[in-house]
Amino acid sequence: MCAVDGFPNGHTPHTPAPGTLVVDTSRADRVGEFRGTAGPYWSLRPVCGGQEWEAAPENVRPVDRIERLRAENARRNARSEGRLL
Repeated sequence: MCAVDGFPNGHTPHTPAPGTLVVDTSRADRVGEFRGTAGPYWSLRPVCGGQEWEAAPENVRPVDRIERLRAENARRNARSEGRLL
């Protein structure tokens, strides 16, 4: 079993490790950071900070390489601009 991006074998519904970047397919493929569970839902946080949202685990998938790169760049840009994360 290979844990790629926090998902065993690259698949859900296994709960990812906190801090894992994931994509919420129910919100136009919005990338978020897994924060934990809230009942049957997963709590996700925007990469550049902001209000958390809840997503059904079946609507969440691991980020691909390009999505990860974009998210990490966005996070670095936000930090360099002094925005709170």
